[in-house]
Amino acid sequence: MSPSVPAPKIFACKQSQILAQQIANAFGAPLGNVITSTYSDGEFQPSFEESVRGSRVFIIGSTFPNSDHLMEMLLMLDAAKRASARHITAVLPYFGWARQDRKDKPRVPIAAKLVAKMLETAGATRIITMDLHADQIQGFFEKPVDHLFASTIFLPYLKNLNLDNLTIASPDMGGSKRAYAYSKALESDVVICYKQRAKANVISHMELIGDVQGKNVVLADDMVDTAGTLTKAADLMMERGAASVRAICTHPILSGNAYERLENSQLEELIVTDSIPLKQESSKIKVLSCAQLFADVMLSVQHNESIASKFLM
Repeated sequence: MSPSVPAPKIFACKQSQILAQQIANAFGAPLGNVITSTYSDGEFQPSFEESVRGSRVFIIGSTFPNSDHLMEMLLMLDAAKRASARHITAVLPYFGWARQDRKDKPRVPIAAKLVAKMLETAGATRIITMDLHADQIQGFFEKPVDHLFASTIFLPYLKNLNLDNLTIASPDMGGSKRAYAYSKALESDVVICYKQRAKANVISHMELIGDVQGKNVVLADDMVDTAGTLTKAADLMMERGAASVRAICTHPILSGNAYERLENSQLEELIVTDSIPLKQESSKIKVLSCAQLFADVMLSVQHNESIASKFLM
C-alpha cells in the first residue's frame, strides 16, 4: 500500500501576513507556523516550526521593495527545499522588480529575469502570480507559471456600477492591450493616453487619443506607483469633457506623495486589490480582495485541476 500524501501546508512572509491568512481561510487550511530570528545587524532567518517533509508547500509573499521582502521569500523557499518538501509553490500576488524586464538603455540589468532565476534556484517548483507588468516575464521561468488576471475581480465590480456611456482608457501605449481586453468584456469604447517621460516617474507631456466627451471613463493599469500618470490622465480627461473618471490598478504600490496626489486629483475612485497592503487609508481607494482567487487556484493546483475558468480575459 502506498503511503498517504501529507496535507498541503501554507506559510506567509511577514509583508503578506494578512492576505495570506485570508487565503488560508478560503483554502480551508491553517496558516503554518514560521518564526523569524533577527540578528542585531538586520540579518534574519525564517524557520518552519513544523515538518514539511513530503508536503506540497505554498509560500505566500509579495516581493515589492525593499529587497528584504524578496530575500525573505528566497530564504523560505530554500528552507522548504532543505526540509524535503515535495512541491514548493511561490505565491507572489505582486511580482516585484518586474518593470526591469528588458534593456531599455546600455549597461542596465534585466532584474525580472534575475529574480525569476533566484526563485527557481532557491527551490520554487511552481509560481503563482497576478498581473505581471509584462506577460513575457512568464518566459523568464523554466518552471510552470500560473499568471492570474485581476480582471476576474474587477469586471464584476465594474458591471455592478452600471455606468452609462462607459469608456475604458489606457494611461499609456503599453497598456492598450489590457484596455482593449476590458472594453471587449464590457462592450465599451477605448481611448489611450500617449505620454512622454523626462525620466522614471516623471512625465514631460501627455496627449489623449480618442473622445471622452460625456463619458464615464475607467482607466486600467497593472500598478499605481507615484500616481503621477494616473492623476494626470484623469485631470486631462475631465478637461476634455469626461463625466467621471475612475481607475482600476491591480497593485497599489503608492510610493512618494501618491496619496496626496490622489486626494487632490479629479479621480472619483481608485479600485485596487490587496496584493500589496496599503500604507494608509484613503476615501478614494476601494480595495477588492484577491484572497479567494488565489485560494481557488491553489486548490486546483493541489488537485491537479484546470484553472482555465479563472481567466476572464
